[in-house]
Order: sequence, then structure tokens, then C-alpha cells
Amino acid sequence: MTTAPAVAIGVVFVWLGMVLAISFLEAPLKFRAPGVDLRIGLGIGRLVFRALNAAEAVLATALVVAISTAGTPPAGTIAAIIAVAALATQVGMVRPRLARRSDRVLAGEDAPRSRSHHAYVALETAKAAALLSTGVLLLAT
Repeated sequence: MTTAPAVAIGVVFVWLGMVLAISFLEAPLKFRAPGVDLRIGLGIGRLVFRALNAAEAVLATALVVAISTAGTPPAGTIAAIIAVAALATQVGMVRPRLARRSDRVLAGEDAPRSRSHHAYVALETAKAAALLSTGVLLLAT
């Protein structure tokens, strides 16, 4: 295995691990911790997801570069594109909507629940599946 495919595989599984650990483990658990109410949980969540999305952007860039130089099979490339597109949609379209609600809650308002959260979770699930598929397809070559 040459360097580019090895880098792509490493990037995919690091990215997948971060998504699984933060989105599917830390995010729901923080609201169960003693003393963490909605405002505190949202404040923590904003910081954590801002950092996660920044790290994901770096990993997505590294993945695109590695795949474009690795001669990846089409299925692996498509799966990677789906993961990158899910991230771009989350950051560009869904997070701004979530931020508007959390701004209101953090300002002390009683803002209604946002349906955008469901879209974010669906995109996060699709991204995790796409990353897993990308990693498996890259390992199979």
C-alpha cells in the first residue's frame, strides 16, 4: 500500500471515531450529568460541535487530497464525497438554524424546539455510514 491510500484510510477512521464519540456518545450523555440544564448543555454543545466541525473540515480536506492522489475506486470516492457533502450541509445549512435557536435559549428566551436538530442527526448518521463505507472500500483495494 502506498502513502496516499494509507493516509486516506487513517483519516477516514479518525474522522469516524470522532463523529461516533462526540455525536453519538458525548452529546446525548451531557444532558444526563448532574447540574447540566438546557442552557449549560447548549453552551457546551456549541463549543464542542464548533471544534468538531473545524477538525472535520481539516480531515475532509486531507481525505479529498489523499483520495485524489490515491487512485481510489469509484465506490470509495462516491462514499467519501457523500461524507464531505453531509458535513458541508451540516455546517452551511443546518448549524446556522440551530445556532439561532440556541442563541435565543442562551439569552433566556423560551424558544420552541428546532426541527433542524433532526436534520443534523440524520446527516450525522449518513456521514458516519459514508465514512464507514469509505474505510471498508479503501481497505478492500
